Amino acid sequence: MGPQSTPDLSTEVSPSSLSTVAVVGLGTMGTGIAEVLTRAGREVIGIDTDEAAARHAVASLAASTARGVERERITERERQDILARFRTFSDLQAAADADLVIEVVPEDYELKRQVITALDDIVRPEAILATGTNALSVTRLAADSLRPERVLGVHFFNPAPAMKLVEVVSSVLTAPTAVAAVTELARDLGKNPIAVGDRPGFVADGLLFGYLNQAAAMYESKYATREDIDAAMRLGCGLPMGPLALLDLIGVDTARTVLEAMYADSRDRLHAPAPILGQLAEAGLTGRKAGRGFYSYAEPGSGEVVPDAETPAAADEAAAGRTVRSVGVAGSGTMASGIAEVFAKAGFEVVLAARSLEKAEKAKARITKSLGRSVDKGRLAPEARDAALAAITPAGSLDAFADVDLAVEAVAEDLEVKQQLFGTLDKVCKPGAVLATTTSSLPVVACARATSRPQDVIGMHFFNPAPAMKLVEVVRTVLTADDVHATVRAVCTKVRKHPVDCGDRAGFIVNALLFPYLNNAIKMVQEHYATLDDIDAAMKLGGGYPMGPFELLDVVGLDVSLAIEKVLHAEFRDPGLAPAPLLEHLVAAGCLGRKTGRGFREYARR
Repeated sequence: MGPQSTPDLSTEVSPSSLSTVAVVGLGTMGTGIAEVLTRAGREVIGIDTDEAAARHAVASLAASTARGVERERITERERQDILARFRTFSDLQAAADADLVIEVVPEDYELKRQVITALDDIVRPEAILATGTNALSVTRLAADSLRPERVLGVHFFNPAPAMKLVEVVSSVLTAPTAVAAVTELARDLGKNPIAVGDRPGFVADGLLFGYLNQAAAMYESKYATREDIDAAMRLGCGLPMGPLALLDLIGVDTARTVLEAMYADSRDRLHAPAPILGQLAEAGLTGRKAGRGFYSYAEPGSGEVVPDAETPAAADEAAAGRTVRSVGVAGSGTMASGIAEVFAKAGFEVVLAARSLEKAEKAKARITKSLGRSVDKGRLAPEARDAALAAITPAGSLDAFADVDLAVEAVAEDLEVKQQLFGTLDKVCKPGAVLATTTSSLPVVACARATSRPQDVIGMHFFNPAPAMKLVEVVRTVLTADDVHATVRAVCTKVRKHPVDCGDRAGFIVNALLFPYLNNAIKMVQEHYATLDDIDAAMKLGGGYPMGPFELLDVVGLDVSLAIEKVLHAEFRDPGLAPAPLLEHLVAAGCLGRKTGRGFREYARR
C-alpha cells in the first residue's frame, strides 16, 4: 500500500458539483442506481467488464422509461434525454471525469479493494469514491486508498428506483464535506438518507439479517414449515415478505456473507450463519437467481414459486376433527371480546364469560361498538351485525361453558391464573370439548397438565386486534390429540383466519423472531450507533416494515416486551437474547409506552 495523504477536510464539495457519476458494476443494484441517477438529471457512466451486463443495463433502462411514457409519468422527449445521459464502458478509465464513483461489484473484499485502488490513479483528486457494500469494512477499503478522506459508503436498497432509504456510511477517515455532499445528492434523488457509522450491516441490514438468520435456523430445526414461518411473519407483523422468501430474493450466498461479517464484528450467536445457509450456498441453491433456494422457482431469475417435495398437500381437515357449533370465550378484555366477535360473525353460538355478569355485558357492549363501526364503514351488513350480537350470550361464571364444544381462554398472561382457569374448565366442560389457551409466551402444556384431559388442550394464539388480524398460531403440545389439532385448524379456516402450526416453546413463531429484532434495535440506541428516528426510518423505508421498532415497542408496551424477552432468554439461554438494559431501565421508571404517555418517545395525554 502506498503512502497516504493527510485527509483534506477543508475542500468544499457541493451536491450540485456531483453532476457526473460513474457506477462500477452493472448488476441488478448497479443498473437500478444508474436509473435513479439518470432520471434525476445526472450524467451516468456505467462500467462493467461484462459487455452482456452493460447491454442488459441499457435495455433495462429503456424498458423502464418506456413504461414511464406509457403511464404518462414522463414524456417521450424526457425519456430520450434520460437514455442519452447513460453511457456504458468496459474500462475503469471511463471514470476519469466523474465527480462521484459508486462501486457495486460483488461483495468480495479483494475485488472491491482492486476497484478502489485502481480508481486512485484514474479519477481527479477531488472526486468522491463510494462503496456500495453492506457487509465489508468501509474503513479498511478507505485505508487502502491514497485519498481515504474521499472514500465513504453509500448503501442503496433493492430495487433502487423504488426504495427510499439510502445509508451514507462514514469512516473515521472520511471528510465531513464528502458525507454532506453525498447526503444532499441522495435527497436530490428523492431518497431519505441516514448517516451511520462503519459496522457490518449498518442499521437496516444489521437488524434485518439477524432476524432472517433466526428464521432460517427455525426452519432448519423443523420447528415449523417454510410456508408457516413466512405466513406467520406476513400476517402477524404485516411484513411485505416472509423471511425465507426474502432470503431467496436477496440471495442465500449474499446473506451468508453479510452474516459472517456481522458475526466477526459482534460475536453474537444470533449472527452466526445458520448451517442451512452454508449448505444451500455450497450446493448452488442460492435463491431466485438460481431457480431454487428455500423454495423452488419456475426458472432462474423468476419469482414464480412452483410446487416441490416440501409443498404441503391439501388436506380435508374438516372431516378429521370434532364437531364445533358452540364456543365459550373466557375473559372480558380487548382480546376476549375480539375473539368472541370473530366467532359470532362466523356463525358460532358464543358464550362470553367473565368474573361477573357486569364485566361480561361490558365486553359485549365493546363488541356492539366494534360491529357498529364495521357497519358504518360498509364492511358489514346491519343484518349480519344483528345476527352476530344475537349469537353472543354474556355470563358471569364458567359454569355457562357446560355445553360448549370449544372453550377459549383469553385472561391475563399469568400462568397461575391460567392453570386455575383450566382446572375449572376441566370440571365444567363436557367430555370431548376442546380447551384452548390464547397465551403468547407461556407453556401450553402447563395449562394442559392442570386438567385431567391434556390431550384435549391446545394453543390458539390470536393476534390483536383479533377481528382484523388474519393469523392464528396453532400450538400443539406433545400431549395434544391429532383430532384436536385438526379441529382447531378447521375452526380457524371457518372463522377466516390463517392457521400456522408450531410446537410448544417460548415465543412460538412470531414472537420468537420479532422480539430479538426489537431487542437488537434497542441495543443500537443504547450503544449510540443510531437514533430512534433513524432506526425507525431505516426499517420502514429499507425493510418495508409497517412500523419502526420503537414505534412498535411503544404500542405493544415496554413491560409486555420485557416480559416476552425474559421468557425467550430463559427458554433458549442465549446471551444475545438477554433484554437490553435500556429496556429494563425504562420499565423500572414506569415508562411503558403509549399507555403511560412515555416510552421511547413521549405522547400527548388523552
